[in-house]
Amino acid sequence: MASESASAPTPAWWVRAISRLPLSALHVVSRSFAFMALKVFPYRPRVIDGNLALAFPELDQAARERIKRDYYRGYGDVMVEIVKSASLDGAELDRRMELVGLEAVQATIASGTPVLLLAAHQCNWEWILLAISRRLGYPFDVAYKPLKNPWADREMLALRSRFGARLVPSERLTRDVLARRRVPRLIALVADQEPVDSDRRHWTRFLNRESAFFMGGEVLVQRLGYPSFFCAIERIGRGRYRVRFERLSEADEKLGEGEFTERYARRVERQIREAPADWPWSHKRWRLQAPNASD
Repeated sequence: MASESASAPTPAWWVRAISRLPLSALHVVSRSFAFMALKVFPYRPRVIDGNLALAFPELDQAARERIKRDYYRGYGDVMVEIVKSASLDGAELDRRMELVGLEAVQATIASGTPVLLLAAHQCNWEWILLAISRRLGYPFDVAYKPLKNPWADREMLALRSRFGARLVPSERLTRDVLARRRVPRLIALVADQEPVDSDRRHWTRFLNRESAFFMGGEVLVQRLGYPSFFCAIERIGRGRYRVRFERLSEADEKLGEGEFTERYARRVERQIREAPADWPWSHKRWRLQAPNASD
């Protein structure tokens, strides 16, 4: 079990101060923000409505409105839970994050093999990082995209590294992995956003649209033969989550071009359809135009 890193940067004093409020109080605040975002100062309603209409044409307007309402509520909870990360102690984190199947990941690393872990922006993905960091017992490298705002980037690095995770900028990940390719560890990617900064993309039908997926995980699996897992998450209560580690590919498995990324895309889509309100519908996910596509 990892301990809080002594060398990790420290969040700003006022972030730490707010984080010391009980999570129940922060959840009250988040529900107020959700109401404001839904009714008073609507946050990206056209983006959300458009995305939901295309993803779920079989649902009527009332059903999509319920998903939108629950999305605002869930996303608000996640935002205050991220702030709570600044002071959340390990014991409470353990109670709030149930990890199922982590032993299979640990056993693979114990055999001397680095392991690739893929997740999506579902529910509270930030607490997944903290919970794994605390309980993995092995080095944990996490790819991240630096934020444009230097202050926000510094604060998120401070929160994400609290329990010892090593954050690697996405543009340096491949070089970093190759340099440390024999170090037994877990390497994590959250790869369900559009690869706007990469020319190598896998196109597939995803939520009723032609969608581009980042192929970084596939490159690592093909070049280095690492085994991989998918990190599935579900909300089991307010501020409580269950995470399941599912085998995505075996070590040195022979896969065709795009096959690994397709597996990932299909698993992400199934997770979204099982709990649609827990995926970030306010993001402009479909900015890229597929080759020879009209939609």
